[in-house]
Amino acid sequence: FGCWEPDFEADNGDHRSINQYDHFLATVRNALVDADIDDDGTPDQLIPKGILWMQGESDATREESAAVYEANLKRLMDLIRAAFRSDDLPVVIGRISDSGRSPVGKVWLYGDTVRDAQQAFVTKDSAAAIVTSTDDYDYSDRWHYDSADYVDLGNRFAEAMLGLQPTEN
Repeated sequence: FGCWEPDFEADNGDHRSINQYDHFLATVRNALVDADIDDDGTPDQLIPKGILWMQGESDATREESAAVYEANLKRLMDLIRAAFRSDDLPVVIGRISDSGRSPVGKVWLYGDTVRDAQQAFVTKDSAAAIVTSTDDYDYSDRWHYDSADYVDLGNRFAEAMLGLQPTEN
């Protein structure tokens, strides 16, 4: 848990001070300096249209990370929006769900805390939406949806993102 937190550092390893946020920034930086991203000879312009976020399961395994999930999510979305210089860049959150395939019943013991935090973020952010179809998905193992439901999730993300796009006059 926590590797997407901008201040995350692992306890050990060669790259313990590099986290997923650092990888995101490097990717954005590289995309912004590449004038011809698809190498077709025509200059390209990167125009971000939104953020799709499907994460929270690892935070739902620990009470301390689940308790601060909303604040961490807001901070990260604010930082991502700042990187794209768009304070109202749409965000679509995929609500985590639980397969129930655990000896104690739930795989994510603090999943409800994270789900509540995801909903609270969306409720407070006028440029955000949440996809809740995950509650009805089947699983290929304890942790992952089956292929058909990943396709459905992609479609639901697209529908929600389209609904958040500003209307053109």
